[in-house]
Amino acid sequence: MNYSIFDGHNDVLFRLFLKNKINVHEDFLLGDNEGHLDLPRMEEVDFRGGFFAIYVPSPEAEVSSSDKPIRYDDMEKDEYSLPLPDLIVSDQALPIVIRKISLLSQIEKHSQGKVKICLSGSDLEKSFHQRSLCILMHIEGAECIDDNFYNLEALYRSGLRSIGPVWSRPTIFGEGVPFAFPNSPDTGKGLTSKGVELIKHCNDLKIIIDNSHLNEKGFWDIAKYSHNPLVATHSNAHQLCPHTRNLTNKQLDAIKETKGMVGVNFAPAFLRPDGKMIAETDIQLIVDHFKYFIDYLGEECVGFGSDFDGAMMPKNLSSVLGMTPLIELMVKQGFSEGLMKKLCHQNWLSLIKRTLK
Repeated sequence: MNYSIFDGHNDVLFRLFLKNKINVHEDFLLGDNEGHLDLPRMEEVDFRGGFFAIYVPSPEAEVSSSDKPIRYDDMEKDEYSLPLPDLIVSDQALPIVIRKISLLSQIEKHSQGKVKICLSGSDLEKSFHQRSLCILMHIEGAECIDDNFYNLEALYRSGLRSIGPVWSRPTIFGEGVPFAFPNSPDTGKGLTSKGVELIKHCNDLKIIIDNSHLNEKGFWDIAKYSHNPLVATHSNAHQLCPHTRNLTNKQLDAIKETKGMVGVNFAPAFLRPDGKMIAETDIQLIVDHFKYFIDYLGEECVGFGSDFDGAMMPKNLSSVLGMTPLIELMVKQGFSEGLMKKLCHQNWLSLIKRTLK
């Protein structure tokens, strides 16, 4: 049985951006066989859509196509708490965001109808069933949004439909979690007054708000001020892996109450009970987090949130082609056909239809 996949988070735009070359959209469309994602490999495993993240790297950070400004060797220790980069102002962030939106537009334009940037839930569902690669434009970290929110309106008009107020480092809207283990996600203050305004603007525009990377107090502020389902596009269960990036049972209770969604993240540090970012990680741990979420949230509130091209992957999931053995493992362990369809795409499509009306 072949299962079509819609995923909660990838960073292929970040990987392509770092190449710093003209016509880099061709590398994605024709297949460069680098990193985790390109269109030919996605088509091979019927990976048919997802939240495509637009992320602004810190100017002072040493980055590569395999990690953000976090040193993975620091995350191999028994305990760690990594310092976060400084805040980036909107005037610095916006040009990078515009370049990545342009890249996404070029991918769609030159795809011969194979790629579609979707603007509503019904638009996405239609394109998904027409077998296009369905892209939901997502900003991971709201650095590019000015404090008057002029940029937000313009970005919405450009196709933005999902936003995470922070990528771990602080913004004018709130604080993210440091990469720390073992630790609670309750690491700092909640949303700022501008952060509360951002949530209200996103509600008015029908933009999905992503809680991944946000600290716990910020999560509860979103729960207070947003009338949409609570979403964490790429986070795991704190009960199984006590990392700051993961969700506590109390947070899961709130997500369940709002009929929200969690996307299971494949990065080893957020899967492993010891919190280590090492490739020698069994993909069974991904299945374990799925089982935990299904038991806790029910079958309708969980899906994939891979973090492809944005994080280290387990060695047996070194590219999107590893989705096939992962899905086979889930089926072998008793996940029914109906459940697999929910996890692979139906739950995300339902959440997006309810939010992007």
